[in-house]
Parts: sequence; structure tokens; C-alpha cells
Amino acid sequence: MAKGLLKDFLWGGATAANQCEGGWQEDGKGIGLIDVLPYGPDRMPVAKGEKIMLDCDDEHLYPSHEAIDFYHHYKEDIALFAEMGFKCFRMSLSWTRIYPNGTEDAPNEAGLAFYDDVFEECLKYGIQPIVTLCHFDLPVALLKEFGGWKSRKMIDCYLKYCETVFRRYKDKVKYWITFNEINMLNHLPFSSCGLMVEEGENGQNVKYNCAHHELIASAKAVKLAHEIIGEDCMVGCMLAGGSFYPYSCDPRDVWQAKQTERGNYFFIDVQSRGRYPNYALKWMERDGVVLDWQEEDEQILAEGTVDFIGFSYYCSRCDTADPEVSAKRTAANAFRTVRNPHLQASEWGWQIDPLGLRITMNDLYDRYQKPLFIVENGLGAKDTVKDDGTIDDDYRIAYLREHIRTMIEAVTEDGIPLMGYTMWSPVDLVSASTGEMSKRYGFIYVDKDDQGKGTLERKRKKSFYWYKKVIESNGTELD
Repeated sequence: MAKGLLKDFLWGGATAANQCEGGWQEDGKGIGLIDVLPYGPDRMPVAKGEKIMLDCDDEHLYPSHEAIDFYHHYKEDIALFAEMGFKCFRMSLSWTRIYPNGTEDAPNEAGLAFYDDVFEECLKYGIQPIVTLCHFDLPVALLKEFGGWKSRKMIDCYLKYCETVFRRYKDKVKYWITFNEINMLNHLPFSSCGLMVEEGENGQNVKYNCAHHELIASAKAVKLAHEIIGEDCMVGCMLAGGSFYPYSCDPRDVWQAKQTERGNYFFIDVQSRGRYPNYALKWMERDGVVLDWQEEDEQILAEGTVDFIGFSYYCSRCDTADPEVSAKRTAANAFRTVRNPHLQASEWGWQIDPLGLRITMNDLYDRYQKPLFIVENGLGAKDTVKDDGTIDDDYRIAYLREHIRTMIEAVTEDGIPLMGYTMWSPVDLVSASTGEMSKRYGFIYVDKDDQGKGTLERKRKKSFYWYKKVIESNGTELD
């Protein structure tokens, strides 16, 4: 066992309902946010809220509608996770399976029963579910009715959903996450939380109020979970992590990187510390933002701080104050970043930086002093099935090996308390950013292409057997 890692360290993998489940209208499920996000050139404009599409049409392909059909393959997939030795499985609930429109008085029993079955299947193998309550997901009906998180009414809709699942699954789920990558509101406002800025609206005012409503909802959910499930449960937040480096040692670059990083940490500062940071208050004052602040909000935030800090890490970022260098930014992973000349990049332009994971872990722990949980880390790549059916994904193994190595160093050499590691994603699924299937992450190959064609057959990749060995050794066998 690697010195410093917990004996019950939570090794596993992570998925999202809207990227894997499919069954988009089965058993009473309503239409969710990502169900209207198309594949192709319109995807990014819709994800950014620049093009409004709240209904499906016959002209576009919608990858979430079938995805990899986890809805009908969950037993097979969980059995494969168990074969690798998973200690946990991070997944999300589809809000619209439980409240199809978000305003019903009673939940959809078929949706609740599906997740009962999934949790029981996990627990049968000793796999702990790590459940994200809202992973880029909300009923489209709530967007149409009152504009989604722009409205404070969303808080009650979310809490009704939370109370339902906390009571239903309190004996099956110990670990919860309130919102996935909550800071993605800054980068993909529609696909992250349904934000649409309409003509005549103050964009900054709308954004910060949307964030405020989510932050109040998160704090209330944390408190509610502890009231219903008990103090043994743990409720975390989650951000799209990755430290921002200054492009040079020019103090202006250092200051620019700090400012950009603060914008990334703003949400977690509130969720972890229970109050708005001074820098954010000054930003809002400067931009003429008037928060939908109610008298009880200060106490709500203070009483609803999270128990752990969950984060994704795929790459680090780089920023500059130099307008000429800044003009050459790339948009890898939805973050517009200056190219770091010291790093190589993946096929999709994500800058590969294993040491950056250790740096990010130290930054987060120094800032919050709470246990960390790496809930996403992985490499999107094009895999080739050989004539004999095997898939040699040594590039994925190399990426994960070096990231896990630096993760362990952060624990053993820096003293960072780390609860677990769930790589993204143990099974191929639809890419959140591009909608592609060819951008593969999994240890398990799924026979499906970007146009939605394929048998959905599952195949073990070379990395499947490698990760099994990593888990068996608790991280000491990485080669």
C-alpha cells in the first residue's frame, strides 16, 4: 500500500447521466438541458448561450438521446467496474427522471426505481456511489417557465428534488456533490446551468444572480442532507480545476493570472467559506450588479458550507496581460488559455501537465483546508480496434500513470488529505464539449460512432487491465 494513501482510498471512475444514460424519454423522463444540445456546428453556440434552442428538431442529431444506453446496460457496465476493483462510482442523477418538468407535486416513481436498481447493483459489489445532484442538468420546462436559475424560484424546485432523493437513498448513498463544475457558468453558461442572456439584460447582473441562486441552493442542500441522512454523510462542491500560470514573470502577467484564477475559485470560496469574498463584491460593485439578496442569505451560506472539495483536473491554464500573446489563445476544454510553451497538448488541444495536478491540489488545500476528492481526470483520444479486437491505448495509460504518480506525491510528500480518485470516464461516452463519441476516455470501448451508429458492444481496452492493477496495489503498481 502506498504510504500516505488511506486504507479505504476511494478508487473508481466517473460518468454523467446526460452523457451515458440515453433513454431520454423512457419511463416518464422529461426533457433535460443537454437533450436539446445538438451535435455539430451549432453545439458550441448553444452551449455558450449565443444561440437559443429549447426544443429538438429533425435537422440535428442529439447525442444524449441514446448516448451509450447505460439505462439498459447498467448491470453490464457496473459488473465491468467491479472487475476492475472499483471502490466507488461517481455518477449523476437525471433531474427529469425524478421530476420531469420540475414542478410536479409527486416524483416519478419509475425514475426513482431506476436509481434504486443502479445503487443496489453498485453496493452488491461493494462499490460506493458518489452522487452528483446536478451535473449540467435541469428540466427544460423550468427554463421555459421562468428562465431557470435566473429566478429564485429554482431554489425551491431544486430542494424539493434534493429532499426526495435524500429521503429515498439515505441508506444507499453516503457521498453527494451539489453541482458539477459550478464555475463553468463562466465559460459554457447554457450547457452548465441553462443561462440565457436576453437582449436588453445586463449580462453580468444576470450571471451573478444565477450564481447566487445556485450558491444558496447548494448551501441549503448541504444542510438538508445532514438533517435527513445524518452527520455520517458527506456533501461536497465541485469545480473545473487547473491552476492558472502567468505566461511570464512580468508582474502584469502574474496579476492577470491571479485575477483569472479568482474568477475560477469564486464559487468554491463561497461554498467552502460560507461568505462572498471581498474581491467578488468589488467586481460586482464595479459592474453595477445588484444581487437578489434576502435577509436570511448570509446565515444560509454560513450554515451550508461543504464537507469536501471535489474537482476535475485535465490540464493547467496560462494567462497574460500582453494583448499580442493573448490574441493567440486556444479554447481547449472551454477555457480560453494561452499556449504554455513548456507543455505538449492532446489531440483536442488540452495541455498535458501532470505536475499541474499536484500544484492544483496544493493550491486548493492551502486555500480551503478541507479534504479533496479528484472526481474527474482523463484523456480524450481516438482509439483503434485492431483486427483481433484488442485496443492498445498506451497513451491513456501514460497520461493517467503520471497524473496518479503526482497525486500520490501530493499526499505522501505534501500531506494533502485526499479522499479518492475517480477517473473520467471508465466507459466511453458522449463528449460534453464536442458531442463526439470518437473523443474516447474509457477503459471500456463502446461500439458507437459520432453519427450515432454502432452495436453498443462493450470491449475491454489495455488500460482496463492496467487500472485493475493500480487499484489492487492501492497505487504502488503504476508501470
